[in-house]
Amino acid sequence: MDADAEGDADAVTGPPDGMVDARDDLTPMLSQYFDRCAEYEDALLLFQNGDFYQTYCDAAEEVARVCELTLTQREDSTGTYPMAGIPVDNAATYVERLLDAGYRIAVAEQVERPEAASGLVDRAVTQVITPGTIIDDELLGTGTKNYVAAVTREGGTRAVGAVDAATGECLVTSVDDEAGLYAELDRLAPAELLVGPDASVDTEALTVAPMVTDHEAAGMDSAAAAETLAAYVARPDAVVEGDAERRACGAALAYAEWTQGDDGPLEYVTRIRRYDPRAALGLDATAIRSLELFENRGAGASETLFDVLDDTACALGRRKLDGWLRRPLVDREAIEARLDAVEAVADAALARETIRDALHAVYDLERLSGRVSRERANARDLRSLKATLDAVPDVLAGVDEVDGDATRLDEVRERIDPVDDARDLIERAIRPDPPVELTDGGVIREGFDEELDDLRATEREGRAWVAELEARERERTGIDSLSVGHNQVHGYYIEVTDPNLDRVPDDYTRRQTLKNAERFYTPALKRREDEILGAAERADTLEYERFCEVRESVAAETDRLQAVADALAELDALATLAAVAVDRNYARPTFHDGGIDVEAGRHPVVEATRDRFVPNDAALPPGSVTLVTGPNMSGKSTYMRQVALIVVLAQMGSFVPADAATLPVVDRVFTRVGASDDIAGGQSTFMREMAELTAILHEATPDSLVLLDEVGRGTSTADGRAIARATAEFLHDEVGATTL
Repeated sequence: MDADAEGDADAVTGPPDGMVDARDDLTPMLSQYFDRCAEYEDALLLFQNGDFYQTYCDAAEEVARVCELTLTQREDSTGTYPMAGIPVDNAATYVERLLDAGYRIAVAEQVERPEAASGLVDRAVTQVITPGTIIDDELLGTGTKNYVAAVTREGGTRAVGAVDAATGECLVTSVDDEAGLYAELDRLAPAELLVGPDASVDTEALTVAPMVTDHEAAGMDSAAAAETLAAYVARPDAVVEGDAERRACGAALAYAEWTQGDDGPLEYVTRIRRYDPRAALGLDATAIRSLELFENRGAGASETLFDVLDDTACALGRRKLDGWLRRPLVDREAIEARLDAVEAVADAALARETIRDALHAVYDLERLSGRVSRERANARDLRSLKATLDAVPDVLAGVDEVDGDATRLDEVRERIDPVDDARDLIERAIRPDPPVELTDGGVIREGFDEELDDLRATEREGRAWVAELEARERERTGIDSLSVGHNQVHGYYIEVTDPNLDRVPDDYTRRQTLKNAERFYTPALKRREDEILGAAERADTLEYERFCEVRESVAAETDRLQAVADALAELDALATLAAVAVDRNYARPTFHDGGIDVEAGRHPVVEATRDRFVPNDAALPPGSVTLVTGPNMSGKSTYMRQVALIVVLAQMGSFVPADAATLPVVDRVFTRVGASDDIAGGQSTFMREMAELTAILHEATPDSLVLLDEVGRGTSTADGRAIARATAEFLHDEVGATTL
């Protein structure tokens, strides 16, 4: 939380000084409000009252300030106090502002219908919204991941467990040192961080600082974590390695459960995946930032490598491509398998377009299946899920048209399951364009349920009878101005103006008196009204029950839906890399055990954002230290970054911007680029440079690629040259890393 949100919860949620402290003296509604506040002391409570989420007292003042709302007042027997409300139908806009201001938000919803309540409507907290556990699409970026991560430590081992509450993805890993921990956190870029009592994280050292949440020590206890994990996997020790990983993964899952209001496991978290950081090309925060993989440090905020590559057709593919760029491969066989698949799709132009056209119809199946499993999906969500499954046959047809030997593509095809039973059920049960609200009818197709059809028929027949009643009664009574109407308070009525009251038949019973007219009903109209309203109420109730049954049946297929979502994501990423390779004239790289040899290479981002780029070669023997010299603005930094980006692209399984490229498999890319300082952290430009340089000299290996864009600035010329020379000699003589 920020400074305004931190501290004593009573400062935000408690009764003001002018209000009686004794809970018995509060009105029932305020008493209920403060009870819920006490249950969630570290969150700002949004308390549903009809069509608004209300806040009171000091909390109302905070909400009004942050959300720029008009602060109103409420007066009752306890006094006068501030009040601010957020419309339920437009809550996402204001929730986003509160999250950006550093608040956690507890949503207390009405859990019973007002008309069914005998007294005060009961309210319960159904969800806690925090930056790392957002599930609402309106608050999440399209095609992005949003993790809450937990960090624990056991001796020298630091472990990270991360959960994406919207998709159900769960990851766990461990590293041996602090540098490795920061590198993994920068790759994951969690929105929220739970730090164990035995661990510490300097969030200012991360590229994007997450919200840090104090988590009860008991939540990271080994026994508690083992119990949490046991609800997800039969043998937790087969998924995690060591106590630190067990506690980190268990804590992240337990926190996600708590925020979603679940007493048990999240049913849609079906994949807990442990990964080894050494199985990916090492890219620390400095390298990610200086190579501008995801964020441009200059004026062109969108000019990044990911922007050049991201021509994905759906949100699933965008997340997959993001993950591949954050974790390029180091297994040569896996790299070649991915390149085989990209090449096969690139060579099949018609098939590629068929695949990509079909994928454009694919919705975010990961998030959809998560909402279905959480029982938060509405009828439109199910139709979106069905539309996604409808696209699968066209996707498969496109894949079948791809020639070539691509084992990885064959494996992806085998995982694309049409899930026909779920698709067919939705088609039979849910109307093509259903309303958003589930309780107002119009959701279930006619013909799906005989009892529901009978009730709807009774309702339609009754309304048709009423529609014809006006003409019949005008003819019977001779009153041409007679009209038949309906309102929510009095129901159906026959209205007669005062001048015609002497012609009202004896079987009319007065229902309501107006200024210039009287309203009546007849025994027949009353019977029809009871039939219509009774049938409509029973039909709405039955329709909601049938919808829940359909949703539950679809939720039972969560495993299959998530599996096909992952396969479609991978196919979209492969097809995108193929399309980029064709459109931008990229070449397939080859790998060997020698040095870096690039013919007519180009910088992928500069080339994409400038009218003209002059290609250039790079021939770097293994273990060489190459000095790049030239005047200012001559392209030295561009050339150095170009070499690194070609390496990164090749190892993520992409073709590269060059006529040809023969490369080694690199284990890490290190960069010391640009002049920057951290005055707030006590580091001048020189100290920052030395810290980055120290990390390179200690961690680089003979299989690493090192970029040093000037070394030794910020001190005297003689000292700077001495540092640069010593660095070059050490990298060449002792480390043996290929260096520019």
